[in-house]
Amino acid sequence: MRVQSLTLAAAGVALLAPAPFPAARPSPPVAVREGKVRAADLLAKVRDCVPVSKGRYRSDGGARAEIPVCGARGAVFWKADMDIDCDGRPGLLCNGRTDPHFSGTTAYQQSDGRYLSAETLPYVVVPTPSGIWDHRAHGISGGSVVAVIYQDRVQYAVVGDTGPHEIIGEASYATAKALGIRPDPHGGGASSGVTYIAFKNSRVSPIEDHEAAVTAGERLAQEFVRSD
Repeated sequence: MRVQSLTLAAAGVALLAPAPFPAARPSPPVAVREGKVRAADLLAKVRDCVPVSKGRYRSDGGARAEIPVCGARGAVFWKADMDIDCDGRPGLLCNGRTDPHFSGTTAYQQSDGRYLSAETLPYVVVPTPSGIWDHRAHGISGGSVVAVIYQDRVQYAVVGDTGPHEIIGEASYATAKALGIRPDPHGGGASSGVTYIAFKNSRVSPIEDHEAAVTAGERLAQEFVRSD
């Protein structure tokens, strides 16, 4: 009798218990705001383009070449999409299983000789020098500071890798995540609306020091906004 009573009681509790909620979907990345310079103020300074590249870039393979690199006082900039770069030192999020095009190397290395970590370090990819544009001729190299703008958000990063010579618009997993862009290398990124402002003759050393990139980026961004 006791076993039957307990069974009936348990059944009653099960009937009265609320139905379980469906499993929650993964939440989108939470944007991180860095510094006090507003996205709108930076975008106002790059409204007009004076091309410094000899040609134009594609946003992706097969797309039309429509993106110039533009010049401004103390900086160069381009407006493009954001593809996700997961290359460099492998981790839990960026590796050969999560990214079918994964490469364990980056064009630049940390102070300890290891390759950069795309999942932890905000960095930007610039095209390999070509007849279209050579970033080195404009004071841009590994460790140069870049303000990346998406919607009302500003993220400071460094130049950390080079990519195909005819394509522009790529940044690391960490950059995308900080901007609230889906960072998945397999289907993530932003199709448009990303502005990259690279400051000439700037350099963070060691390249992996993100706090130093933020400090330098905020100073350079303020100077850029105030310039005539």
